[in-house]
Amino acid sequence: MSTASVMLAAPSGLLSLALFAVGVALVAMLCGAFWLGARIKMREPPCPRPDEQPHLPPEGAVHEILENREPEEVPKVGKKGHALTPYELTNMQTRHSDSKKRRRWSPGSSGSFGGGGLGAH
Repeated sequence: MSTASVMLAAPSGLLSLALFAVGVALVAMLCGAFWLGARIKMREPPCPRPDEQPHLPPEGAVHEILENREPEEVPKVGKKGHALTPYELTNMQTRHSDSKKRRRWSPGSSGSFGGGGLGAH
């Protein structure tokens, strides 16, 4: 064995030792993460028992209701008043509409905000 081959073999041995140490550290971190996750899981409340699960109401399953809704009007501001900001508006609710006619998009419009296209032809 020559001196050149010994010098070439020395760094590779050190490199393999460093890779082995990195591998051991990675396995230790994964084991620590698993242990920490198990501790957190043990502190959580248990899953609900079958008798604690939600049940259907006595009248049976709730079915879909098809109705028309209309929005509440935006409050009007006087001529001398300032424009309302979104923070001054309340949570805009909807109410039941007596009209049975479904709203449709106007002909010739795309129906989407800012669509910019020609829409329906």
